[in-house]
Amino acid sequence: MPRIPTKEDILAWVSDNPSKASKRDIARAFGIRGPARLDLKRQLRELEADGQLAKRRKTCRDPDRLPPVSVLQVERVDTDGDLFARPPEWRSQGEAPSALVVPRAGDPALAPGDRILARLEEVNGESHAYEARVIRRIGTSPGKILGIFRKSDSGGRIVPIDKGASREWHVPPGADGGAKDGELVEAGQTGPRARLGLPHARIASCLGDPLRPRSVSLIAIHQHGLRDDFPDEAIAEADAAQPADPGARADLTSLPFVTIDPADARDHDDAVWAELDRDPDNAGGQVLWVAIADVAHYVRPGSAIDIEARERGNSTYFPDRVVPMLPDRLSGDLCSLLEGEQRPCIAVRLVIDARGELIAHEFQRALMRSAAALSYEEAQAALDGRPTERTEPLRSTVLEPLQAAHSALRTAREHRQPLDLDLPEREIVLDEDGTVRTVAFKERLDMHRLIEEFMVLANVAAARTLIGRRMPLLFRVHEEPSREKIRALHEVAKAAGLPFNGRAVLNTRNLNRLLAAAAGTDDGALINLSVLRSMTQAYYSPGNLGHFGLALNAYAHFTSPIRRYADLVVHRALIRAHGWGDDGLTDLEAERLGATSEHISGTERRSMQAERDTNDRYLAAYMADRVGTELSGRISGVQRFGAFVRLDGTGADGLIPVRAIGYEHFHFDRTAQTLTGDDTNTVISVGQRVLVRLAEAMPVTGGILLELLEIDGEAPPRARGMRLSARRKATKARKKAARLKRRGK
Repeated sequence: MPRIPTKEDILAWVSDNPSKASKRDIARAFGIRGPARLDLKRQLRELEADGQLAKRRKTCRDPDRLPPVSVLQVERVDTDGDLFARPPEWRSQGEAPSALVVPRAGDPALAPGDRILARLEEVNGESHAYEARVIRRIGTSPGKILGIFRKSDSGGRIVPIDKGASREWHVPPGADGGAKDGELVEAGQTGPRARLGLPHARIASCLGDPLRPRSVSLIAIHQHGLRDDFPDEAIAEADAAQPADPGARADLTSLPFVTIDPADARDHDDAVWAELDRDPDNAGGQVLWVAIADVAHYVRPGSAIDIEARERGNSTYFPDRVVPMLPDRLSGDLCSLLEGEQRPCIAVRLVIDARGELIAHEFQRALMRSAAALSYEEAQAALDGRPTERTEPLRSTVLEPLQAAHSALRTAREHRQPLDLDLPEREIVLDEDGTVRTVAFKERLDMHRLIEEFMVLANVAAARTLIGRRMPLLFRVHEEPSREKIRALHEVAKAAGLPFNGRAVLNTRNLNRLLAAAAGTDDGALINLSVLRSMTQAYYSPGNLGHFGLALNAYAHFTSPIRRYADLVVHRALIRAHGWGDDGLTDLEAERLGATSEHISGTERRSMQAERDTNDRYLAAYMADRVGTELSGRISGVQRFGAFVRLDGTGADGLIPVRAIGYEHFHFDRTAQTLTGDDTNTVISVGQRVLVRLAEAMPVTGGILLELLEIDGEAPPRARGMRLSARRKATKARKKAARLKRRGK
């Protein structure tokens, strides 16, 4: 518990800091948080009563006051970890007053969006008007509503844009915000949910035509609450940033680093180089260099840019735009390892033996200069004997040594046996006007694998260094899959006739045997997808639980600080561990690593969902002109309500509703992932080849509906219509008789 300063300590500090006499400033200066604030408040009151400390003026000038017990909604967490809340409804003029939530032992954990019933006490001389003590948490605020507005005489209604969402919202007269019929709108619930009828909503903003080109990613940005505008303070800090001085940095500008990224890369945060190890004790060994942009130099803990970067957690990538974690002045310029430009970096020198095993590593804070910014395709073509004027001078001095190092790393990879999934990455290419030109799968090149192996090794080195120096950090954790998911995978493998023992010792080596057995067969894509679905989702944690998929005991993200906040935290930990400056990990950051890991794991999942939803909408727009055509595919998932089909060519996922499979009742087996018809014994299972007709493609929701034409080359048997009709009539008669009997009683 922090020591409460004496009255003499407080008076001395106020004398030295006359412009910072608020209780919050004093609490910050002496490191006082939580319940200890009450003791500090008592000290200040006594000093005011004795006349030793002038009474502080109230900074909040709202004319109305909140009642002593009020409902508040948690709004934000500041850099000190303090929670601030406001009343969810405020009808007076001016801004709603803010309240600092003072936690006590046993209080529930709170986050922005939570609603609380709190006891309030007015305070003077603070940026907030009240201090709030939680009585109880009463839920979370209603989420925002995103949908299509349909105007009517009684106001209108909002049709949701989420796939599978069926509930609409009523917009009373005067609450439409000037929205036009068919416009995409953002709204909020008004009043409690009605037991009967549609819930009511008020439109907050109009977002325009949802079918307009380049509106697709805008829908995802609003739907998932992504922050696409930077605060003025963060922009001002970024604009004021200057190139780094050499200072005490190592000079690596003579090394011919190159960046290798996608052709349309918007930032360059990693560069690589390699050479043979000249140490006679490491015959056949290699020295690898990985240089990463020194983002920590520009983004200081507690700055406006840092607060915004932590809130975003990561960059989000769409086919037509990027929602970056950092302002463009940093992500696209000062922090980006641009060709020919001197840039600050944190570099790691990695020494591997002839078998590709890491035997030594050393981190340096340095300056580097990229010799070339290459695309994957450009670098691969040079190694394949098709160099250009740009790549010819680099082939023997840079690219071939990189290839030799990768060959050694492949040997180590084969020994370690990380999960070897073959999942082609889909690429959506847009025209200049934002319409989809093509949908295809990206070619997987050796150069992609080379950069991945270099980055994995650098991340391993970062984790080992920080563990060895007993430094707090964020690990990238991937736990092993549950037995239930492995049993489901066993059923899929069994149906495909492939050997896989779901009860054997669970490791990546056994899973790779299954993947190898499926390679080159009709079931290859299905098995890869099924193995992926059996995995748990990776996340960030201050505790080390290992990385199952990579078959590593310790792993930390270090290589992408421009687009991931976790990597920035690891950079700061390395700065602190090596004593490189005052911009390393602070004590407060170290205390908050648990909360930070939970938050950025959540923002990562949010971004993944936003990217997936956007791709689904673009695919649905691309398929909309093909309604009525017959398409081939494979059943990729089975649920109670129908079967999902991964379509050949585009890789789009469509749904065959259970009603479109046949006119009978279907039993769903969750373990076996099957639907079985009552009358015909038709079995729908994962992996079956199907021929379908595209029935509907909905660009606004991203939904694709299909009609089943063939299963494994044969037309599906249908339940007899007369038999079904008779059964329905009998069921209706029984229900009517039971109803009459109840009325009689």
